[in-house]
Amino acid sequence: MKLIDEIRKQAAQQVPQVIAHRRHLHMHPELSFEEAETAAYVQSQLKAMNIRFEADVAGHGVVGIIEGKNPHKKVVALRADMDALPIVEANDVPYKSTKPGTMHACGHDAHTASLLGAAAILQSVRDQFEGSIKLVFQPAEERLPGGASLMIKAGVLENPKAASIIGQHVMPLLPAGKVGFRSGMYMASADEITMTVRGKGGHAAMPHLNTDTVMVTAQILVALQQIVSRYCNPTTPSVLSFGKITANGAFNIIPNEVVVLGTFRTMDEKWRKEAHIRMKKIAEEMAQSMGASCDFSINVGYPFLVNEPKLTERARGAAEAYMGAENVVELDLWMAAEDFAYYSQVTDACFYRLGTRNEARGITSAVHTPTFDIDETALETGCGLMAWLAVNELGA
Repeated sequence: MKLIDEIRKQAAQQVPQVIAHRRHLHMHPELSFEEAETAAYVQSQLKAMNIRFEADVAGHGVVGIIEGKNPHKKVVALRADMDALPIVEANDVPYKSTKPGTMHACGHDAHTASLLGAAAILQSVRDQFEGSIKLVFQPAEERLPGGASLMIKAGVLENPKAASIIGQHVMPLLPAGKVGFRSGMYMASADEITMTVRGKGGHAAMPHLNTDTVMVTAQILVALQQIVSRYCNPTTPSVLSFGKITANGAFNIIPNEVVVLGTFRTMDEKWRKEAHIRMKKIAEEMAQSMGASCDFSINVGYPFLVNEPKLTERARGAAEAYMGAENVVELDLWMAAEDFAYYSQVTDACFYRLGTRNEARGITSAVHTPTFDIDETALETGCGLMAWLAVNELGA
């Protein structure tokens, strides 16, 4: 039997166990930097499979290693994130979160379960490939500075050095049974903006005696949109959005300060740095010109994510061979952010999407929502394709 057929067969056999993994993790979610129980579960499963691993990497990270024949010939890494989100689950399912206020609403339970399933497959066929496969179970994708950056600093891509890394993420817009790839730029960088406009507040009926911090803020917000519309090259994806404004005045009270929270996203690191300088200059100088002051701070987040073209095209071809070209789609640029981007900045990386949608069953909710769920039939693809992509890349 060809290895690709053996992996397909084993993936089908793994489905009940992978679903069990996913449901256990879904019922016991843990927030970023708190994944102790999740890591312990992963370790117990790797022990049961006789897979050597290192624990407590960059916090609660776990890194396993599966050695095939000639293990030092080439090393490929597979990554899954493990953390959950501070969301109250609204789904009425047997595997509903048992921790009120915490939920796997971004599919990291499916990612971890899929990698455990892939590990079981790879461990059983390790005498049929050359090289080694690192299993990277990563904590804290959802919070800065991002578990990926910490794991890289801890040497996750070294000793042995990984030639490339492949990551998988659920996609509720894509039907179960399909996957998506995109070469080159794929996801945006993401920075958090905090702007505080200060002045002398007072009675709204006497604006001439006060500094209208609300009006100053409004003028700054409008002016800042020129960052994208006039300073940015139109061919460079770039987004500036503000999602929260706090002005604790009243019908007849102008507040002393207004606090604004926002996000800036792009796919060009040079432009990103330039935009930071321009935003701060515009906000501070405009506030000063109107008699107010402005503190403008930027919490620099994840870099943009680039899928190395040659690796990604090999992975796309391997996916087409594994599940048929009709089930492999081209992805659009996406202005969301992912800390997998850190890996893509230091080594060849491929981040692809696993379809989990099932409209007939009402499984259509977006990630980061209280009703997010997946069609668990997708987990057969989730574990089998990861295993096949790793083996295929070892032979590239």
